[in-house]
Amino acid sequence: MLPPFAIAWPHDPPQFIQLYQHNAAAVAQELLQGLSAPQAFTSPKYLYDALGSRLFEAITELPEYDLTRTEAQLMRLHSADMALHMPAGACWIDLGAGNCEKAGRMLGPLQAGRYVAVDISVDFVRQALDSLQRQHPDLAMAGLGTDFSSGLELPDALGLDSAQARVLFYPGSSIGNFTPDQALGFLQSLHRACGTAMGSGLLIGVDLLKDAAELEAAYDDALGVTAAFDLNLLLHINRLVGSNFVVRDWRHLSRFNAEQSRVEMHLQARHAVQVQWPGGERLFAAGETIHTENACKWTLPNFEALLHAAGFAQTRAWTDPAQRFAVLWATA
Repeated sequence: MLPPFAIAWPHDPPQFIQLYQHNAAAVAQELLQGLSAPQAFTSPKYLYDALGSRLFEAITELPEYDLTRTEAQLMRLHSADMALHMPAGACWIDLGAGNCEKAGRMLGPLQAGRYVAVDISVDFVRQALDSLQRQHPDLAMAGLGTDFSSGLELPDALGLDSAQARVLFYPGSSIGNFTPDQALGFLQSLHRACGTAMGSGLLIGVDLLKDAAELEAAYDDALGVTAAFDLNLLLHINRLVGSNFVVRDWRHLSRFNAEQSRVEMHLQARHAVQVQWPGGERLFAAGETIHTENACKWTLPNFEALLHAAGFAQTRAWTDPAQRFAVLWATA
């Protein structure tokens, strides 16, 4: 007999597979190409170093930014209805899992049969996955370290059963960081990753179009947390490429681009700034910006049309009463 403090695992402990390998030269090349473009830009993924990730967690607590709270409420209120539309016993593939908290609340109500936490590094999810395994000892789990921002590929090493339905879980409205064309290509890769088993599909969160002033406030809060999140990017770039950005030379800007239906985040030079890095430099004129993030906002019909264009079939949407945010289930 096991002692009372022992844990009996019905399955092996969580499996961890690390595919992504940091390539410092490739990262520097990508960043410097963007910084040297006529309209300087960076990928939003570089906002999330260790400090940036903590600052984003603080953003989700702000009164101006209710996206995370609204999504959690929708998941809680509609989990029973979701269970009627989604396959029981499916393999849940959690994209950008982080602390696994969002999926962890859904695994029981939606009767998951397996759980795969996907993030750029398995070290990000290791502790959370070990804890989640203790909460769900009958559920087989794995962690996959991969950069899925340009498309999702699931390695054979995961040992996924082609006959088991898959639920790809992409909460939080990160799909808004893609332009519509990029979003289409990304969703097409998710459709392929759903596999061929009957009932598979995508459960995704989408921030919906709303008043421009409200959107801009959500990305430029009164406490300045989002500004700190954006400005911290400069320190991250300095570490990655050896540049000499000085934070006090820049200010954070948030503006709604009505033509593109997106909020844009920019860092604007307060005055003429000469930025240097090994082998190059750039003079930023006063008022010139670095475009750091897009947050595209969708109407529900437009996003459902995008899902259909990506190959998904039927869709089911749950929204809050004011239709500020949506969670959609799209069958593959």
